[in-house]
Amino acid sequence: MDFTIPDRTKDVLARVRDLMETVVYPLESEMRAGEFRDHLPSLRQAREEVKRRGLWCPQMPEELGGMGLSFRDHALVSEELGRSPIGHYVCNCQAPDAGNMEILEKYGTDEQKRRWLAPLVAGEIRSCFSMTEPDRSGANPTWLDTRAVLDGDEWVIDGRKWFTSSADGAAFAVVMAVTDPDAPDHARASQIIVPLDNPGFVHVRRISVMGHEGSDWASHSEVEYRGCRVPKENLLGGRGAGFMIAQERLGPGRIHHCMRWMGICERALDLMCKRAATREIAPGKPLGTRQMVQQWIAESRAEIDAARLSVQHAAWKIDVEGLYAARTEISCIKFFAAGVLWRVLDRAVQAHGALGMTDDTPLASFFRHERAARIYDGPDEVHKSAVARRILRGYGMAVVGSGA
Repeated sequence: MDFTIPDRTKDVLARVRDLMETVVYPLESEMRAGEFRDHLPSLRQAREEVKRRGLWCPQMPEELGGMGLSFRDHALVSEELGRSPIGHYVCNCQAPDAGNMEILEKYGTDEQKRRWLAPLVAGEIRSCFSMTEPDRSGANPTWLDTRAVLDGDEWVIDGRKWFTSSADGAAFAVVMAVTDPDAPDHARASQIIVPLDNPGFVHVRRISVMGHEGSDWASHSEVEYRGCRVPKENLLGGRGAGFMIAQERLGPGRIHHCMRWMGICERALDLMCKRAATREIAPGKPLGTRQMVQQWIAESRAEIDAARLSVQHAAWKIDVEGLYAARTEISCIKFFAAGVLWRVLDRAVQAHGALGMTDDTPLASFFRHERAARIYDGPDEVHKSAVARRILRGYGMAVVGSGA
């Protein structure tokens, strides 16, 4: 692998860093007051500036209105944007919309692309992805309660989902539901597009996460599908292809998450170093004179660099060999980068003392919302088990267990 960053990519990264300094970071102090939806006017202005600078939708092809970056280039941009909780949002490459754009582009019909993908890429609407269920293990996406039955020309969907992120204010959901209960496990479910103004769609509540309910894009919802009827043309991809599409969506999404986490780590390390250099624990003795704090800084630097190189290697392998060939690397970075993120954030909060517990810095928000990094898109334990099984097969050992 060649780690050299092309000049064109360096130019893009420089422009992204300038955007962060001049547009995104100045918005953070405003965002600390009130709810996310209260700041939509300011965020819309920021998004218009992003479009003007040519940094809109870095992950989408140019012919659709994006920047057309390669997977690795987008990973590098994602790290820069990840330094702020709103970095991805202002560039319209935030989860879950980015993943929905990708699967609509690949599997959507012409009509689905016209009705849903085009306005999503333009930033005119938002979407959500409805897979996780409160009564079924999120680590096993083949085991779902939600059912979709074909009744004439309509799918009738019944079931309950939660952590349908960003459902509040979204225009549509991509819901994963069992359409063929007697089929093999990986062919039982399909993905179906559901407009959220459908009378069978019920928004139950926004879920409070560690004391913060959130709103609009920055929220997670519990929802129900109660006899929810949609045209059969709303099926996304083939019938029974839900698991396969989910894997294609979540695999690249893990790269995006991991590089976003590296951006968070860099921001946290920067704040920790500034605190260590300027906060005095006695007259003339800054916090950074303490060996324990020096150890936190050194370990954080080494761990971030190791995680970043691992993520870039996984992104490179996807570009060169494809998603399937990179599945072990993807699983490795998912649990390794999540662990690095958590350790770096913990050290940064500790270095800030009481200040680290407040919302006067972004650390508390990162700490509150990113603990889930070790859970979503597959718990750490599931990814570790999958990696170990693949390794052991190379030694001729037949390993019993779920996953690949």
